[in-house]
Amino acid sequence: MNINRRAVNLAGFLACALMLAYALYAQFQQNLEPCPLCIFQRIGIAALGVVFLIAALHHPRSRAGRISYAVLIALAAAITAGVAARHVYVQHAPAGSIPACGAPLDSMLQMFPIAEVIRKVLSGGGECAVVNWTLFGLSMPAWVLICAIALGLAGLLANLKAR
Repeated sequence: MNINRRAVNLAGFLACALMLAYALYAQFQQNLEPCPLCIFQRIGIAALGVVFLIAALHHPRSRAGRISYAVLIALAAAITAGVAARHVYVQHAPAGSIPACGAPLDSMLQMFPIAEVIRKVLSGGGECAVVNWTLFGLSMPAWVLICAIALGLAGLLANLKAR
C-alpha cells in the first residue's frame, strides 16, 4: 500500500487545527471555560499540529529525516495522550478524592516556577473533574485522548514508511 506521507502529515495538521478551532468555539461561543488540564491538552495538540505541518512542508527524503519526524510526532502525541488520560482519570475518580479547585493557571504561572505549575496542574483540581460536555457519552478529554493516539499512530506509521 502506497502511503503519501505529505498528505498524511497535512491531514494530521488539519485535524489538530480543527480540534483547536472547536476548543476555541466551545470556549467563546458555548461559554465552556477550559480548566488547566484542558489548556495543557490544547498546548499538546498545537505542538502536534506544528510538527505535522513542518513534516509536511519539509517532506524529507532521507530515512533519518523521516524517523526524526515520526519520533517527534509520536512524542507530542504521547505527551498529549498522557495529559488527556490523566484528565479522564480525574473526571472518573471517586467523589472526595480530588483536591479542591486551585488558582487559575495564569495566577499559578506568576506565583510558581514552571515545574511546580506543571506538577500542580497534573494533580488535577476540582474544576478538572467537572464534565460539562459529552459526545456519544465521552467527555472532551476522552475525545482528545482518542484523537491523540490515532494521530500519533498515523503520523508514526506514515513517516516510517519508505515511500
